Amino acid sequence: MLEMVKGANVGLASLSEDVGSVVVSLAWCSGTGDGDADVSVLLLDADGKVRSDADFFFYNNPAAPDGSVQLLGKTPTADGSEDRISLDLTAMSPGVERVVVAASRYGDARFGDLDDLRMTIADRTGEALLGFSITDAGAESAVVFGELYRRDGGWKLRAVGQGYETGLAGLATDFGIDVDDAPEESQDPVEETGTSPSATSVEAPAESPVTVPTQAAAIEAGETTRTVERKRRPRTAKRKVTLPRTARKSLAENEAWRQARLFPASSLKNDREREMRATSVLLSVMAQVPEFGRRLTAAFGAPAGRMETFTEVTLPHGDTPKRPDGVIRVERAGKLWTALVETKTNGNSLRSEQVQDYVDIAARRGYEAVITLSNDVELEGRPLVDVKIDKRRKNKVTLWHLSWAEVTHQAQMLIRHEGVGNAAHAWLLHELLHYLQHENSGCHGFQNMGPAWVPARRGIEEETLCQGDKRAVEVVESWERLVRQVCLRLGGELGQKVLPVQRAKRGTDPHSRRTELADSFCADGRLNAEIRIEGTPGTMAIVADLRTGKLRTAIEVPAPEEGYPLTWAKRLIRQLAEAPAALHIETLVHGQSGGPRGTLEHLRPEPADLLPKDGSQITGFRLSLLKSMGSTRGNAESGFIRSVDDAVDRFYATVVAQVERRQPRRPQLAEAVVVR
Repeated sequence: MLEMVKGANVGLASLSEDVGSVVVSLAWCSGTGDGDADVSVLLLDADGKVRSDADFFFYNNPAAPDGSVQLLGKTPTADGSEDRISLDLTAMSPGVERVVVAASRYGDARFGDLDDLRMTIADRTGEALLGFSITDAGAESAVVFGELYRRDGGWKLRAVGQGYETGLAGLATDFGIDVDDAPEESQDPVEETGTSPSATSVEAPAESPVTVPTQAAAIEAGETTRTVERKRRPRTAKRKVTLPRTARKSLAENEAWRQARLFPASSLKNDREREMRATSVLLSVMAQVPEFGRRLTAAFGAPAGRMETFTEVTLPHGDTPKRPDGVIRVERAGKLWTALVETKTNGNSLRSEQVQDYVDIAARRGYEAVITLSNDVELEGRPLVDVKIDKRRKNKVTLWHLSWAEVTHQAQMLIRHEGVGNAAHAWLLHELLHYLQHENSGCHGFQNMGPAWVPARRGIEEETLCQGDKRAVEVVESWERLVRQVCLRLGGELGQKVLPVQRAKRGTDPHSRRTELADSFCADGRLNAEIRIEGTPGTMAIVADLRTGKLRTAIEVPAPEEGYPLTWAKRLIRQLAEAPAALHIETLVHGQSGGPRGTLEHLRPEPADLLPKDGSQITGFRLSLLKSMGSTRGNAESGFIRSVDDAVDRFYATVVAQVERRQPRRPQLAEAVVVR
C-alpha cells in the first residue's frame, strides 16, 4: 500500500486495474470512546463549485440516485471507528471534475481531540491501494482528507489534510453552498407535524431536500412537533417515501383473519426450503428496489447499474456441477459484474469446502465476488470460513460476508427513516422486513452463544475456568457478535448511528484484544461492552455478570455547565418520571471513586440526597439498572441473548430516551442548504 504525505498526488490507474469503483475509508479514535465525526462528499464542476444541492452528500443525503456516491456508514475497529464511502467513478457525471472527501464534528468538538486520523482507498476487490494519515489536526471542526480529480482521461487523488475552524458550514461555503444553521424568518412558516399515521405514501415535489420523518420516528428521536420556517426556493427534489410504524386500522372481521403476504413464511417446513425462499425473496427485492440493492452491494465493489438476480443456477465444476444459491449480475456500460451467493438460515454454518468451490468457479469464469449470507456475524480479523484465493490468477475474486441482521437493518433504515423512491418500493421492503422477522423464516440473526457457553458459565460459577482456556475466547467472540447485532437492531429501530465502543491500546490486533478480554472474563466472570448511540449524552455500558446472574445496563450523564447542584438533581429526577423505581442513581464526584447513591424510588421525594455532604464538585450522574440474566445459550425466552436484547431495549426506552440531550445538536443542514 502506498503511503502518501500531505499535498502529494497519484494516479489511481497506476495502483490497480480495478479502480472504476473504489471505497474510501476515513478512520479515527479517541481515548474516551465517544469521539466521532460525520463524513461528507462534494461533487465539484470545473469552477470548483457544486452544481446544485444534489452534489452535497452527508448524513441527511447519503446516496446519489445514479449510485456514483454512497455513504456506507460506520464500522467499529480495534481502537475506534471507520466511516466508508463508495465511489463509482464510472458512473460519475461528465460535469463532475473533482470529488472532495471531508469529515466534520459538531458543537465544540475539534479534530485535535481525536487520534489516528487516517484515509485509505481500496479498489473493488477490497485491496488497500493507498493511505494518508493526518498528524497536525488541532482546532479544526471540519477537515478535507483528500480529493479525486480528473486528469488525462483518468482519476488522480490528492492528499489534502486541510482544516476549517468554522466547521462544516465554512467548508461548504468554500464550495458554493450557503448553510444557515438557524433558518431566516419567513412570512409563511410551515408547521411540520410528520406524516399522518394513516398515510402510506407521499409522492409530491418538495420545496427542499428534507425528508420529513414520520410522526412515530420523530417521537422516538425525542422531538416534538415544531415549526420550521423555510425559504422560498425552486423545487429541486422529490420527497422520499417512508412507511409509518402505526398501521391503518384493519378491515378484518376479527383477529383470526390473516393478512395476505407477498412472501408467506408459515408453510416452510425444513432448512432447505428456508434457504431457497430466503435467497429468492432477498435477491428479487434487491433487483426491484434500486436503493436497497445498491445499499447491499456497493461495499462489495459492485458498480451502479442495471441489476438482475438469479437462483439455483447450475455451473460446471469438474465431474460434479455446483448450484450456488444465487447469482447477482450488474451491467454498466456493457460490462458485467457478477457475484455468486451462498445462503444459510437458522443455526446452519457455512462450510469451507463449499465456499471454496464457489471461489474456484468464480475465478475460472471471470466473476468478481462470492457473497456468503448467514445468521452469523463476521468479526474483524476472524473470517467465518477459511478459503484459499489464488492471487496468481489475473482475475481477482473477493469473498464477502453479509449477516441477516445487516439486511434487516438496511431495510429498516430505508423504509422507516431515510425513504425510497416510491410507495411501491417502500411496500416491497415492508413485505421483505415482515418475512425476515417471521419466526419461520430462519433469518433472525445471531441466535446462539455457541457450544462453549454452558461449560464456560459453569466454570465461572465453580471458579474452575482458567486463563488461557479456548472456551473463554469463544465466549468473548460470541459476546462481540451479539453486541454488534444489538447495535444493528437498535440503530434500525431508532434511525440513529449505534456502534460498539472497543477500548484497546493502539496497534493491538483483534486476536490479542480478545485474548486479553477472555483472561479478564476468567478472572472476574464478567462480559463487558459499551455502545455509543448518536444523540445520547454518553456511552451505554452493558455488563453480564455470570457469577451473580445479573445484567447491568448503565450510562453516565455529565453535569450541566450552568445552574446549581440541587437544580440539576431535581431536573434529573423529573426527567426520569417514567423510569423504573429500581433505577440506581449515583452521583459522580470530582477526585472521588463514588458519591451519594440511591434508587429512584427513594430519591423522588428527596432529590437533595444526591448532593455530597461536603459540597464536593459534581461531575455527573451514573444511571444503572439490573435485570436477571438468561442462562441458556440460545434465543428462547429463557436464553441469554433474549435477556440482553430485553435489557438494552428497556434501559433505552425507560431511561436513556428520557434524559434531556445536553450535547449541542448537529445543524439540520437539509433544512437550510441553499445553492448560490
